[in-house]
Amino acid sequence: MNNGMDSMMDMYLFETNSLLEQLENIMLEAEKAKAFTAANIDEIFRIMHTIKGSSAMMEFDSIAKIAHRVEDLFFIFRQNNTTDSFSDAMRTELFNLILKTNDFMRTEIAKIEQNEPISDNIDNFINDINTFIEKLNSGESSSLETAENKKKDTSNTVTQNGAFLQSIPASTAPYIIRIVFDDGCGMEHLRAFMVKNTIMDNIGSNFKFYPEDVETNSETCNYIIDNGFFIFLEDEALVDSAVNAVKSSLNIASFEVISNPTAKAEKHKAAEITAVASEISADIAPIQNKASKKVNSAPAANQQSKQSIISVSLSKLDSLMAIVGEIVITESMVTSSPDLKGLKLDNFTKSTRQLRKLTDELQDIAMSMRMVPISGVFNKMNRIVRDMGQSLNKDVRLTIIGENTELDKTIVDSINDPLIHIVRNSMDHGIEETAAARAAAGKEPQGEIVLEAKHTGSDIIITIADDGVGVNPEKVLDKAKRNGILTKPESEYTKREILALLLAPGFSTNETVTEYSGRGVGMDVVKQNIEKVGGVVTIDSELGQGTCITLKIPLTLAIVDGMEISVGKSTFTIPITNIKQSFKCNHEEVIFDSVGNELIERMGNYYPIVRLHNLYSLETNVTDIEEGILVWVESSDKSYCLFVDSFIGEQQVVVKPLPPYLNGFNIKNAGVAGCTILGDGNISIILDALSLHTAFMNSL
Repeated sequence: MNNGMDSMMDMYLFETNSLLEQLENIMLEAEKAKAFTAANIDEIFRIMHTIKGSSAMMEFDSIAKIAHRVEDLFFIFRQNNTTDSFSDAMRTELFNLILKTNDFMRTEIAKIEQNEPISDNIDNFINDINTFIEKLNSGESSSLETAENKKKDTSNTVTQNGAFLQSIPASTAPYIIRIVFDDGCGMEHLRAFMVKNTIMDNIGSNFKFYPEDVETNSETCNYIIDNGFFIFLEDEALVDSAVNAVKSSLNIASFEVISNPTAKAEKHKAAEITAVASEISADIAPIQNKASKKVNSAPAANQQSKQSIISVSLSKLDSLMAIVGEIVITESMVTSSPDLKGLKLDNFTKSTRQLRKLTDELQDIAMSMRMVPISGVFNKMNRIVRDMGQSLNKDVRLTIIGENTELDKTIVDSINDPLIHIVRNSMDHGIEETAAARAAAGKEPQGEIVLEAKHTGSDIIITIADDGVGVNPEKVLDKAKRNGILTKPESEYTKREILALLLAPGFSTNETVTEYSGRGVGMDVVKQNIEKVGGVVTIDSELGQGTCITLKIPLTLAIVDGMEISVGKSTFTIPITNIKQSFKCNHEEVIFDSVGNELIERMGNYYPIVRLHNLYSLETNVTDIEEGILVWVESSDKSYCLFVDSFIGEQQVVVKPLPPYLNGFNIKNAGVAGCTILGDGNISIILDALSLHTAFMNSL
C-alpha cells in the first residue's frame, strides 16, 4: 500500500474498533435495563451504517454484508419500537445474536490488523439474523417490514400522504425534488453534496437544499437514508434542468418532483411577517449591531471544538518520548559539564534554569500524551462477567470505580490479560455456586465483583474484590505441601505468605479443572506480566467473606523518579517508590541470625542487611556499618535494608532497556531492571528491588 492507503487503513481500523467497542457497551447496558431506549436503537443503527459504508469502501465485503443486515434489523426496531414487547427468551436471543456478531467482526478486524485474509463464510450469521427477522415478522403486524421493503415503498408513501414533507423545514418553494440513493452505496452525505454541485453547474445557485450541512456533517447520512435528499426550486423553468442534472449523477436509485402544497400558505405568512418586520427593524438595529460580534465568532468556536481531539499513531508517541528522553539526558550533560566547574557564568546559569523548566514541561506534556483512561480495559470486564454468568448460571454484578484513572498506554495494554484472568477466577469459584449457598451464608442472592482504580503518587492501585467464599489458608497450605512448593516449615508461614502461594506456578485450589481456570492456574503468569511493567501483586482474603487481589503498577515506564547512590566507583539508581526510609546505624543495632547474616530492627520487625558491594563484588573503602548508609526498601512482600556508601541525590531518570545480548547472562534476575545515562555521560544501573532480594537469598 502507498502512504495514502496506509493512512486510510489505520483510520478504518481505529474507527471500526471504537464503534464495535461502543456497540458492545450499548448492548450490555441495554441487557441490564432489559430494553432498548430510542437513543440506543438510533446509535446502533448509526454504528452499523458507518461500519457498512466504510467496510464496503475498503472492500471488506463480508463485514459490510453482516453490518448491513444488522442495520436492517435495527431499522425495524427504529420504525416500530418492538423490543418492549419481547419475551425474556427472545430478548436474550437478540442480545446473544448481536454480541456474537460483534465478536465475529472484531475477529475479522484483528485479522486485517495482522495482514491475514478475512473469512468469506458468513452464511451462518446472515441466516441467524434472517431467522430472527422472520420471527419478528411472524409475531408482529403485517406493517412490520425489513429495511429493504421499507425503502422500496417510499415513493408511494410520499406521493400519497406527504409524510416525508413533515421531516423538512417549511419552505415557500413551489417545487421540491426528492432524491433517493442506491441502497448500501455508503457516504450518502458526500454523494448528496456532489449532486448539489452538479445542479449548481446547470442552473446556478438559484435553489436551496436540505440537509444543508451534508458537506461537513456525516451524521446526515442517516437522515438521507431514511428520508432522502431534497432540492427546493422557486422557478418552474429550472425544474427540467435540475432533473437532467440529477439523472446524470451516480448512485441515484430514484427521484421525484413534488408540488409543495404549503407553498402559497407559507408565502402569505412570509408576506405578513415581512410587513411587521419592516415596522420594527429600526428599533432592533442597534441590538443587532451589538450582538454581531458574538454571532460571527460562534462558527469559529464550534469549528475549534470539533478539532480539539485527534488520533495519533502510538509509534509516533513512542518516537516523541524517545526524543524527549534524549533531550532530558543532553540537558543534564550540558548543565553538569565538568568543563564549567569553577567558572562564574551568571547568564549561563540563568539560561540553564529556564532550559530545565522548559525541559520538565516538555517531558510532562509528552508523558501526558501517552496517558489513556483505564476505562477501555475495565469496560471489557462487563462482557466477561455477563458471558460467564450465563455459562455458570450465576447472578453477578460488576461494579466499576475510578474508570477515568489514566495510565500509560503501554501499561494499559499489558494489564489487559491479567485483569481478564483475575475476573474469570473470581467468577469461576470466588462467587458461590448457587444463590441458595449465598443466602445460607447471609449474603444477597446476587454476587458482586468490584473493580477499582486509584492514584497513589507515582503509582496506580487496581483492586479486584469479590464477596464470595474466600480462600481457606489451611487448604492452600496443605495443597502447597503436597505439590512440594513449601520452602520452610508450615508453622513459620504467615497468612500473607500462605496467600502468596496462590501465585506459584501450577498451583490451584480447585479440585477439578473447569472451562475457566481455577484460582492459581495461570496466576503465576499474572504475576509475571505485572512484574514486567514494574508492578506487584498481593492477595488478601477472609474465609466466607471474599477475596481482594491488589495490583500496584507505576504510571509510566519511560521516566521514573530515582535516588542516585554510590558504591565504590559505581553509581546505581533506586526507584523512589521502593524506598521507605534511609538512616545511619551503629554496631550495637546490628544483630545476627543463626548462620551469621546481619539483621536490623525497624518499627518492631527485623530485616536483613544486603551489602551491595558484597553482592556485586565491588571494591569500596566503605565497609564499616557506621560509615555507610542503610536504605530500607520494599517491593511486593519483600522488605530489607540495602547498605551503600553514600547518596548522590534524587533525580528523574530516563529508563533505557538493557542490550538484548545481556539476556543470556540472566542479568535481570541479579537485581538489574535497566539503566540510565547520567548528566556526565556515565551509565547508572537501575536496581530492581524485588529481584535484588531474590539474588541476595540465592547467594547465601
